[in-house]
Amino acid sequence: MSLTDTIKKTLVPVRQEGYPFIAAFFAVAVLLGFLWSGLFWIGLALTAWCAYFFRDPDRYVPVDDGLVISPADGRVSAVGPAVPPEELMLGADPMLRISVFMDVFSCHVNRAPVRGRISRIAYRSGKFVNADLDKASRENERNGLVIDGPHGAIGCVQIAGLVARRIICWAQEGEALVAGERFGLIRFGSRLDVYLPEGAVSRVVAGQTAIAGETVLASFEEGQSAAHAVRR
Repeated sequence: MSLTDTIKKTLVPVRQEGYPFIAAFFAVAVLLGFLWSGLFWIGLALTAWCAYFFRDPDRYVPVDDGLVISPADGRVSAVGPAVPPEELMLGADPMLRISVFMDVFSCHVNRAPVRGRISRIAYRSGKFVNADLDKASRENERNGLVIDGPHGAIGCVQIAGLVARRIICWAQEGEALVAGERFGLIRFGSRLDVYLPEGAVSRVVAGQTAIAGETVLASFEEGQSAAHAVRR
């Protein structure tokens, strides 16, 4: 590997939404440095963390319509049946829900779990309790997408957490997405819930680490083979 390739792999791109925060962290670090040099270095470390938080690395996405790919980096916090939020209009029957909790060190760029067209986007205001708690799915501020995929409608819900105060979704109703495509982000700790139709089988367990755009959360019948083509 050449030096240029090494540098490219080391310097992960940063989302433009993070630039104002990175600049603000650095400005505060400089101001604190006038009070005491030690505070400058602490501020600089926090600035580096902020840049790390808004990182947006490339991912190698499995290409298979039978797979459901993780929409977020983090820890699988729950796997099991749950009634989807009513604003998604997915019915009152329980669906397979897989939740991925993102802490402040996770990459917070969200990606489409399946290929399909967005038939509905619904925002709902709410509380900011710890997103790792099950009640966060019902009580917290959230933004839900319904994606009409090859195996039916899938719900993908961005949930704000204890620290997160801003959900960003740049996708629009009617827009077509491919699996692994970026559609939004949440700032500073949050959670993603995926609601899957009948026929989906979970491929993860609670406590497992998930990587957005790469980890297979669930599969349908034709998505159970061991090898798949991938794309960036």
